[in-house]
Amino acid sequence: MRSFLKDTDFSPSEAAEVFSLAYRLKKQRNAGILNVLRGGSWGLLFFKKSTRTRLSFEVGVHELGGHPVMMNANDLQISRGETVEDTAKIMGRFLHGIIIRTFKQEDVEDFAKYSGLPVINALTDLLHPCQTYTDMFTICEHFGKGSFDCDILKGKRIAFFGDTACNMAYSLSLSAAMFGAEVVLCGPGEFRPSKELDALFKSAKLKPTWSFTDDPSAAAKGSDVLYTDVWVSMGKEDEKEERLKRMAPYQVNEKLFKLAKKDSIFMHCLPAHAGEEVSPEVLGSPRSIVFDEAENRLHVQKAIMATLAEMNR
Repeated sequence: MRSFLKDTDFSPSEAAEVFSLAYRLKKQRNAGILNVLRGGSWGLLFFKKSTRTRLSFEVGVHELGGHPVMMNANDLQISRGETVEDTAKIMGRFLHGIIIRTFKQEDVEDFAKYSGLPVINALTDLLHPCQTYTDMFTICEHFGKGSFDCDILKGKRIAFFGDTACNMAYSLSLSAAMFGAEVVLCGPGEFRPSKELDALFKSAKLKPTWSFTDDPSAAAKGSDVLYTDVWVSMGKEDEKEERLKRMAPYQVNEKLFKLAKKDSIFMHCLPAHAGEEVSPEVLGSPRSIVFDEAENRLHVQKAIMATLAEMNR
């Protein structure tokens, strides 16, 4: 049973096919070109709050002909001590696939192990592969200027600013490496990537294309994409004051954009806190493609679900 728990669960060629399908689905969204989930019920299990992830998956399952079953973890017995194993086995008796947004990476892996269903990682504290696949797709779409070709990613330089030991930094590094793009992770030294990132590349037998620097100017210079994420993620609220203080020099602003390429763009997985990780001027500028990026979650995730459904027939 194939699942999508890490960026590298699809090979580069399979991921390229996912992107091509997403491009077709976006162009023909109202044409009903795929009905691959017809008659199936897919569970959406959320341990964390969500806007874009919930909307895109719930709408996506419906548009592929399936029935989305939304489940807040706090409403289930798992919140009262039922094990992941037992919960997964029960879901395996009722559902045809599971989409999970949770804390521990081990939980999505256990759901895949015990449910016998295709499972999609809709975010864990370690990885956010649906978002970074969408990011790669959106970069191709933007720089392709009307055509779509994954080769556009080769040699692209993506600078990520802020907490570089977070799920976004890790998944961005993995997804970019699959297509020959370079990622420069930039933030305070104490927030640099841990050995977890090296282990992810090693287990995937993927050559790293990322580097780390604590110098924002060096990271921005010559970059095609300036990317950031919130400085205070869910579960880190007690560290807010210290994080805001340490991250302040890494705000994406016009000063950094002057060092990037002339046609460079700004990306953010949202929600954004204007005035913190990004200046209001950059967030609202023509260079910002954050809403294209957000919309594309729907199309890419539909392609991921459709691909898994076909693989697991």
